[in-house]
Formats: sequence, C-alpha cells, structure tokens
Amino acid sequence: MARAIADAVGDSAKSIDCPLEEKTDILFLGCSYYAFDMDEAVKKFIAENKQNIGKIVCFGTSAMMRSMKRPMSKVAEEYGVSLAEEEFHCRGAFGPMHKGRPNDKDLEKVADFAKKIINMSGSV
Repeated sequence: MARAIADAVGDSAKSIDCPLEEKTDILFLGCSYYAFDMDEAVKKFIAENKQNIGKIVCFGTSAMMRSMKRPMSKVAEEYGVSLAEEEFHCRGAFGPMHKGRPNDKDLEKVADFAKKIINMSGSV
C-alpha cells in the first residue's frame, strides 16, 4: 500500500526504521491493528519524529477493525501531531480471513485516495 501511495503522489515509500530527515507537510503513515492496539514501532516512530511531521494521513489494513482513527488519534494527540480527518482502511489477510487482501483493487483505491489528499492540500 505504501508503494501504491508513493507512486501515486510521485514520492518514495520508506520504512519507519528510517527517521524523517526533514519536515514533511503530509506524512502518509501506514499501520495495522495488533492485539487491540497500534504497533509499538509506529508509536515510537511518531514520538521520535514528531518535530518533522506536519500532518499524519493514516492508512492501513486489519482483519477485524474498520478504522485506525481512534488509536492513531490518541498517539498523535499524545505527541502533539496533527491527524487528518481522512484515512484509508481496508481488510487485511489474517490466517484464513480475507485471503489475498489487500488486493489490486485495494491498491488502486489507496492510490486514488492519496491523489485526492494531495490535490486537497497542494503538497507532498
């Protein structure tokens, strides 16, 4: 999904293992729900890079949850980072559930979502 977003907006997808070296107006940040919470590595990335994050636009997958908005908003608020109202979320494979997801149609939808966000804001 990150590569589909990056290709759609003309940027590159990077791992959260790479710190943000400069300020970014919009950060498309992918995360999934693990054990009824956000991945700790995502929380750590936000904490360590908060000074370079203008606004987070969340995207992700989950087998059970329909949104990452609530857990992401708690983390963003804790670190004083702005979170976009818009998010992209689709089903993700987990064991026998939702096999093959995200699929090509999901990737097309997330690319369209990213283009819409960039067009609304006028920046990458």
